[in-house]
Amino acid sequence: MNINMISFEIENSFKNTLVVGIDEAGRGPIAGPVVAACALVDQNKYPDGINDSKKISPKKRKEIYSRIKEEVKFGIGIVEELIIDEINILQATKLAMKKAYEDLVQKYKIYPEIILVDGNFVPFENCDEIEKILPIIKGDQKSISIATASIIAKEIRDEIMLQNHQRFPQYGFEKHMGYPTKFHIEQLKKFGVSKIHRQTFAPVKLLLN
Repeated sequence: MNINMISFEIENSFKNTLVVGIDEAGRGPIAGPVVAACALVDQNKYPDGINDSKKISPKKRKEIYSRIKEEVKFGIGIVEELIIDEINILQATKLAMKKAYEDLVQKYKIYPEIILVDGNFVPFENCDEIEKILPIIKGDQKSISIATASIIAKEIRDEIMLQNHQRFPQYGFEKHMGYPTKFHIEQLKKFGVSKIHRQTFAPVKLLLN
């Protein structure tokens, strides 16, 4: 039995149209990249339990992600901390979303007509094959395509941060994934700024001045 908490209602409002969802993970951390995913979900073949990634336990999210990799077509966009510092986090998020869309198109040779984006902004300009880019506030709670993308982006970013934990174990990235927790700030003050910290973000910037 399907136990999804989010339906295809938004997707189904566009009849006979190829619809994808885009979401990101990593706007709030002070270390590591921002990661976006662009997902095309087949209504006849997708995992049960898909929801906003923040509403799923880490264990459950990982289980769903393992099935998503088998049943969902998706692209990934990653923008590293150096670029985030150069162009700011909003522009880096838009770039990651554009990269995710381009990755989907390149991998599967499919051309979505409607793009649903979590948030209140259009991340990139329409190209010839795109009919509409539709921002949806709290889209990861309303669109199954966006919710799927949110799980993918979160899991891939977590994997990257676990790799960063191996490089910089003193910061405890495996606990907070780069978010500015009390422990993270304490370790940052103790050990200084690493190569993957975002130097334009306030807690890091203060230590550099």
